Amino acid sequence: MGTYDVIIVGAGSVGLPTACFLAREKVRVLVIDDRPSHGQGQNKTAIGGVRATHSDPAKIQTCQLSLEVFGTWQDLYGDDMHFQRGGYCFPVYEQEHEQALKELLIVQKKYGLNIDWVDEAGIRELLPGINPGGLLGGTFSPEDGNLSPIFAAGAFYRQACEFGVEFKFCETVTGIERGGGGIRVKTDRSAYSAGKLINAAGARAREIGRMMGVELPIAPDSHEGGVTEPVEPFFKPLVVDIREFPGSKNVYFYQEKQGHLIFCLTPEPVIPGMSRDSTSAFLPLVARRMMNLFPRLRNLRVRRIWRGLYPMTPDGVPIVDRLEDSDALYVAVGFCGQGLMLGPGIALNLVSLITTGKPLLPEDIFKSYSLYRDFNRTSETLK
Repeated sequence: MGTYDVIIVGAGSVGLPTACFLAREKVRVLVIDDRPSHGQGQNKTAIGGVRATHSDPAKIQTCQLSLEVFGTWQDLYGDDMHFQRGGYCFPVYEQEHEQALKELLIVQKKYGLNIDWVDEAGIRELLPGINPGGLLGGTFSPEDGNLSPIFAAGAFYRQACEFGVEFKFCETVTGIERGGGGIRVKTDRSAYSAGKLINAAGARAREIGRMMGVELPIAPDSHEGGVTEPVEPFFKPLVVDIREFPGSKNVYFYQEKQGHLIFCLTPEPVIPGMSRDSTSAFLPLVARRMMNLFPRLRNLRVRRIWRGLYPMTPDGVPIVDRLEDSDALYVAVGFCGQGLMLGPGIALNLVSLITTGKPLLPEDIFKSYSLYRDFNRTSETLK
């Protein structure tokens, strides 16, 4: 039975940077994952958008930390995550959306987000070929961007190994026991002990939580994404159309470094459950929406589609906390499809929580992530 300072369950968008940053502080870390290698859960199906453009102050400031990590990683460690600051753009065609986004700008700027309203001409310059009919303008946040989820996971994994993190793949956690000032983790292959444990298990978070003795209000649903053939780059921002159409609440897409367009939408109604099988409805639906917004995309050929899971909380905000009845048990779960963009910032806060007892963010802001908050509060506008 191995003994460690911290055991992390989950080698994904949150578990990998957390392991890496803990080990950088000379903490002995073990990561356990039931898949055959790192980043094979929700990380693998992310489309790669990374933004601080949120309405929740904790998410804004957490993602600002993440963007700093992504933006400096290659200079520090040499790995190319394919990160680019193309920005995020929310074009607007409805007056109620214009009013909502302009009101939200006040909050976003208060917490340091570089974002502003852009008039119709400015949006057309940012997005050549966008449908001009009824276009009112939109918001643009130039410091947001995109990257490769697979390259990012690989970069965190390699550096974690360099710092001495141990990984156990193809092992399923079957039990967690408290006692003696620490915890003992049983798997289908072995058993390990540690002073602390972090549940970063993504879609399995609720199951792992029950082994920890806590009921986590997380229920996965699924979203589908896809990628086109590459074409000459013609726009930089990740575009989010927040209009609701039959079958979908929004659509979002961007053009990555090699010229492929990567796209996704939020289905309406939601598709609950753990299935990752692609549906026949997705591609016709998303194609219509994208061509409505960008008619020039009509001749693009789609290379493949996929489906991934969003471990959802009732209010659309993650849970990052220490259990009240244990100094040894932590949760970093329920990222609602935003684990990639929040991961490094959450990791830095977890490291601070574990090593100093306090998060990096101001505690009155960080409490938005509390396991013990009121989950009936209004969901944020920009999930």
